[in-house]
Parts: sequence; C-alpha cells; structure tokens
Amino acid sequence: MSDDRIRNMEEFAALCGISRPTVSKYFNDPDSVRASTRKRIEAALEQYDYRPNIYAVNQNRRLTKNIGIVVPYLADPFFAEIARNIERLCIEAGFRPILLSSHGEGQQENDNLESLLSIKPAGVLLAPLGRASDKAAIERFCRDVPTVLFDSNIEGMGEAFIGSDNASFVNQTVDYLMRTGEPPCFLEMRTPANPNANKRRLAYIEAMMRHGQDPVVIGIEGDGWAFEEIGRQGAHTALAAGDFTTNTILCSNDRLAIGVLSACYERGVKVGRSADCDMRVASHDDHPFSRFTCPALTTAAHDYTNVSGRSVETLFELIESGGRFQRRDETLFPAHLVVRASA
Repeated sequence: MSDDRIRNMEEFAALCGISRPTVSKYFNDPDSVRASTRKRIEAALEQYDYRPNIYAVNQNRRLTKNIGIVVPYLADPFFAEIARNIERLCIEAGFRPILLSSHGEGQQENDNLESLLSIKPAGVLLAPLGRASDKAAIERFCRDVPTVLFDSNIEGMGEAFIGSDNASFVNQTVDYLMRTGEPPCFLEMRTPANPNANKRRLAYIEAMMRHGQDPVVIGIEGDGWAFEEIGRQGAHTALAAGDFTTNTILCSNDRLAIGVLSACYERGVKVGRSADCDMRVASHDDHPFSRFTCPALTTAAHDYTNVSGRSVETLFELIESGGRFQRRDETLFPAHLVVRASA
C-alpha cells in the first residue's frame, strides 16, 4: 500500500490515468462504467487506500433528508432513551432519522458507517464504541460526512462532541457518600468497554485524595456489554474475597450496580441507608430502570434532554455551515445527584 496522501478526486484520477468525470461516475454508480475501467479504479483504490469525500461529491446535488444515528448497544435502555429523544427532534425538524446499533462489535460499527454512506445522509450522530472502535474507519467516515459525536468522545474526530461531564458525576456521588457514611470503594470492569469509565475512575481517585482518603479501586473480570451479569458475578467474587474495605460501593455505571444489587440479594446482604443495612450501593447514569431496582438506586444522572437536544442542534448547525466548523467544538453537561434508598 502506498503512503502517498491523495487530497482529492482530481489527484486520484490523474494517478489512475482515467478522466475525472469517469472516476466521479464510478463513485456514483460502479456499474455505470466499463468492467475494465472499473477494475483499474478498484486496483488504484486498493493501492492508494483512497476514499472520496462523499460529502463534497454530493455538493452539486440536493442533500437527502436522512440523518444517521449510530449507538453502541440499542438493548441498553440508556442508549434507547437518548436515541428516542434524538429521533423525535430530527422528525420534528423534517428529517428522516435512521437508527443503527453496533451491538458492541467493532465490525458492526464499521458496517453501519458503510451502510450510511450508501444513503447519502445529510449528517450523522455517532456514539462510538470506544475501545472496540476502528478509529481509522471513523476518521475516514468523518471526512466524508458531517458528523457529531455524542456520549463517547474520540479526540479529534467529528466536527463536535456532545456529552456529559464525568468528573461532575463522580464528585457529586463521592461527596455525598463521604457526608453520609463510610468512604466508597469504586467497582469497575477491569477492561472497560467505554472510555467514560476511565474518566470516572480517574475522577474517583482525585475526589478521594481531595477528601484525604485512600482510593480503593476494584476491577472485576468481564468483557462486552452484558454489564448486569458482569456486575453480579464480579460482586459475588469481591464479596467472597473481602475486597470491599468499607461498607460502601460506588459503581462505575448503573448497569453494573444493578448486577451488584442482585449479588447482594443472593448472598443475603441487605443494601440501603437504614441502620440495619449491611452495604450502601451508589452509581452513575440514572439508567431508566434505576428507580425501579430494590432498593431504588442512588445515582448521578445524565442530562438526557440537553445532551440529545444539543447534539441535534449542533448537527443542524454543521449541515448549514457546509459540513465543517472552523474548530472542533466540545460541550459537556454536568450531572445531578438523585438520592434514593440504596445509599
């Protein structure tokens, strides 16, 4: 593969030895050119790893009203809730939202982006997987299509990022738990699926040091997006081993916490705020089911309305500006503490 950087279709056409209009015709419809020409173009694509700027190709044509929405795992009610808000806002603005789930798999995320390219979207709202993402593929896609990232940030990709301030989540939960009882231990997956988890761990360590306490981070085994089961099994292991040095557990996210509550119930460990309880459990996200757990989960809540609203608003601004901002914009919304019965 060549290391040459091809900046536009004119340069690619010159390298192929094929006219610019013919190359453009191929990208619009590969079957519209002769088989021998198609073979030459595809060989050059492989050699130079060139991908056309699809957005630029479409500038002389009327943009579609399609808006792509890609989330890591639609079975997660958090993403279902935020996607629901985004879809509604797009429909109200006269666009056609197309919602795709990556099912926690990097290849599926790539396939989703390729599928969106084929329908010539006006823009895309992308919540990338993070650790499992193919960053080179996302970077290529963002060059071709006006893209705003939300929830999970990949530095330098997309024209903007809209998300939650992870430090505000953790500072509020740690401060509350310190005021009301023993210092919290922090429970997380040893190999987090989402980069937000890393930011929350670092914020926990800083918050504990601010309070003059030694941080206790407990990493549990597990990979993928089955957080409830990972949290359940991990809590069983940690409780049996005596890993929790206090009676307070702060989970990286609510889905892990739901698993922890399940493990505590199965082991006869009573969770709650009253004097007869054995453990306190708190977490982050305000997952749509967290108010219905037993006991109801104390958590720091996303600002679902502002994150989804600002994501859509930013994408519309990006589309109207021609697909590029002068500089990458990042907007973070603080969390708010929701005190319930678990801590």
